[in-house]
Amino acid sequence: MILHVDMDAFYASVEIRDNPELAGKPVVVGGTPEGRGVVAAASYAAREYGVHSAMSAAKAVRLCPHAVFLKPRISYYAEISQQIREIFFRYTPVVEPLSLDEAFLDVDGSERLFGPAIDIARAIKQEIADSLNLVASVGVAPNKFLAKLASDLDKPDGFVVVPPDAIQPFLDPLPVKRIWGVGRVTEKVFDRIGVKSVADLRGLDLDVLQRYFGDHGQHLWKLARGIDDRKVIPDREAKSVSHETTFSEDIRELSQLRARAAELTDQVARRLRRADRKGHTVTVKIRFFDFRTITRSISLPHSTNETATLWEAVREILTSRLPEDRPPVRLLGVGVTGFNETKTAQLQLFETEPASSELDRAADRIRERFGGQSLGRGSSLLHRKDDDHRPGQLPPE
Repeated sequence: MILHVDMDAFYASVEIRDNPELAGKPVVVGGTPEGRGVVAAASYAAREYGVHSAMSAAKAVRLCPHAVFLKPRISYYAEISQQIREIFFRYTPVVEPLSLDEAFLDVDGSERLFGPAIDIARAIKQEIADSLNLVASVGVAPNKFLAKLASDLDKPDGFVVVPPDAIQPFLDPLPVKRIWGVGRVTEKVFDRIGVKSVADLRGLDLDVLQRYFGDHGQHLWKLARGIDDRKVIPDREAKSVSHETTFSEDIRELSQLRARAAELTDQVARRLRRADRKGHTVTVKIRFFDFRTITRSISLPHSTNETATLWEAVREILTSRLPEDRPPVRLLGVGVTGFNETKTAQLQLFETEPASSELDRAADRIRERFGGQSLGRGSSLLHRKDDDHRPGQLPPE
């Protein structure tokens, strides 16, 4: 069985945990309303007013004027994320992080030690609550698609189990928009042809779906039947390390895309360093509002896991390799491939190790020893527009 563990309103929940006087108040983590920043996370009290991640801070304050706006502390959240991951590793080594606040866990090999998957999931959820005073929602299911779907159904503080013999009863009543890949445009097509639920979708023949959606139709056909053969792949075994995020509201501004890409790049770089991996191909994935998806890649001269070097490649792609008439974006991803499997690299004549590499390692060591608050890297990524500020560098005063 597969677990999907998703921390509820992670950034905002951490801030509320550390500042109990914020409990029950609408808390928004991200850019300031006076600037052009975006919302990185919103507490559930803020979400009641329609505030959500990727929304501009200016719109958020219009929806909820009394919200408490806080600057993000990315390095601190990363430290807590590592503490959560350490809890995962107590139960299984097969952990695939998706971002700072969610991960897949394969617990098939752990059941002899810890009992059934449901018991393991409850133990992990309880340990996160007891040791970190944070709330996670957990989905337990036979595959990744179903586990992730289950974790999202009963938030916050959710716990949903999908037994192998109850996949279709679980899926069929759900609205069709719950299927991965069904965005606004796809949902409009389904609405036109009378498809409202997953059961309705499952009633369509494959050739009908392919006629409407091309190759994407087979993807929809499989998911409507709960079919997902992807494995949980730990970082050390992965052929790539990537993070992606789907926005609740399509993003138009390039400055907002850069802000979110900077955060994703920082997360990818940290995962590479934790797994002792280096790659030489940087890829940016963009899915537009109409579900058209493009990828753009840059091959670096040498393999690296340096945050600043990876960000230069990502920024180059965003600046010069996207369509000029770029439509609104619903999904953004950053990934690194082309790993040096020998974990050694040919040295160039007179080459010295870049200072940024030592800076990354020093920053990682400082966080491990003194905690995330000891270093301010990335703390303003989501609310600064300054193109000269790169992850891996402290922001200018």
